[in-house]
Amino acid sequence: QVQLVESGGGLVQAGDSLRLSCAGSGRTFSWYTMGWFRQAPGKEREFVAAITWNGGSTGYADSVKGRFTVSRDNAKNTVYLQMNSLKPEDTAVYYCASGRIRFTRATILRANDCDYWGQGTQVTVST
Repeated sequence: QVQLVESGGGLVQAGDSLRLSCAGSGRTFSWYTMGWFRQAPGKEREFVAAITWNGGSTGYADSVKGRFTVSRDNAKNTVYLQMNSLKPEDTAVYYCASGRIRFTRATILRANDCDYWGQGTQVTVST
């Protein structure tokens, strides 16, 4: 059974930091680009960040560039999202997802590019 499990969400104040983790099992996730998405209430799910299978390249949404950093530890089958200088508009449920194509160099993912998703973790940023 393939699973992605996110953790690390919570309630923080504007300007604080959080680190999200996504642990994978049931698949060799080290072969795939991994991404983070988020969905705020009443809004569509949006791309946040992605990292290629070997960690060599990363991509970010404009809204998080310079504040968020995606990384991975393939030995642990885990992907991370370090979020600094958080803003109230970062409030959302954050999901990790696996791209469906092996060894791609893609650093931007659409939802349709992903075949496995985690259950999500809530991040709430207060003013």
